[in-house]
Amino acid sequence: MNQGIRNFNFQNPTKILFGKDRIKDIDAEIPKDAKVLVMYGGGSVKRNGAFDRTIKALGEREWDEFGGIEANPTYETLMKAVEKIQQEGFTYLMAIGGGSVIDGTKFVSLAAVFDGDPIDIMGGGVGRQLPVSKAMPFGTVLTLPATASEMNNGFVITFVEKKAKIAYGNPLCFPQFSVLEPELTYTLPKRQLVNGVIDAFVHTMECYLTYPINAKIQDRYAEGILQTLIEIAPTVIDEHNHDYPARANFMWAATNALNGFITPGVPQDWASHMLGHEMTLVHGIDHGRTLSIILPAMMRVRKQQKWDKLIQYGRRVWNLTGADEDIVEGAIEKTEAFFQSLGAPTCFADVELGEECIDELLAGLERHGKVNISERGDFDLVVARRVYETAL
Repeated sequence: MNQGIRNFNFQNPTKILFGKDRIKDIDAEIPKDAKVLVMYGGGSVKRNGAFDRTIKALGEREWDEFGGIEANPTYETLMKAVEKIQQEGFTYLMAIGGGSVIDGTKFVSLAAVFDGDPIDIMGGGVGRQLPVSKAMPFGTVLTLPATASEMNNGFVITFVEKKAKIAYGNPLCFPQFSVLEPELTYTLPKRQLVNGVIDAFVHTMECYLTYPINAKIQDRYAEGILQTLIEIAPTVIDEHNHDYPARANFMWAATNALNGFITPGVPQDWASHMLGHEMTLVHGIDHGRTLSIILPAMMRVRKQQKWDKLIQYGRRVWNLTGADEDIVEGAIEKTEAFFQSLGAPTCFADVELGEECIDELLAGLERHGKVNISERGDFDLVVARRVYETAL
């Protein structure tokens, strides 16, 4: 199948402030009369100085804070922020953190000004989504490269009561600006750095490892991101090695993996993410660690559907040569070995799960409507079972 690049519209309005000591520059990006709610997660932003530096940059603006946003942001927690905004009249949001905090801020930016019950923005967690027409403006200070939420319009929210994890996107949800200071990654522990590398890698693969449509620019861009992550990963995940060039390339690679630059007009998969989300929901496994488990199994089960791109991936990213079959097998093995070299799990046994958990994961996929997914829409529960079983 090689029909050429599909029609597409593309716009990314987010302004990036990249490099050393850029937090101070947010003063020029936020209206002087804004009443700012600063949103963050577990408090690491206070320990690493990002919070205090952001408050200093706000100058004389009125502000308050909302902390406690979870690693998988929940509707229930975020609605407390919505209530605070509506009661106290905040006009601008400032997210300081990784993808989870930024994702949560995006939902709050819609929910706080939504005409109706905010749960309907995302279909009540399980049903039909109602349209939105406005959002609060917000900016971000990125502390954990991984999701590219700092430069895209998508987010994922967990509904605890409904046991659902829902992805959503809206053009109103682009940050007005995002600060990317690579040095803010210096205080991250190895596990979070590893998760960030894997998340960025698999984001790229979801947009790249499908079937060829002769999208040369998108393919080369994606391959460059993948090769960059492979090259710098050993340095990046060493939490004691504060190598600025490596961290800078890591931060920008993770942003470009999902800011829309590699996706225009090309098919996308996302089945690995869907299967991984269920593992996080049921067993609380880090998102990045679910991806390192699922992707190699997905590649093995779906290698015929992805054959041509697997050959291209093996040749261009891993510099493999030889017969096509050998390249395909080698590409899968190289990917799995790469994850293992990071200390990441690559099978259920690595996270102490067994075959007994598969039925519950499949039930969750069905309950959440995650059937007939993938780039061809032919990924059903039978295929999902094969992937989970291959990942054992």
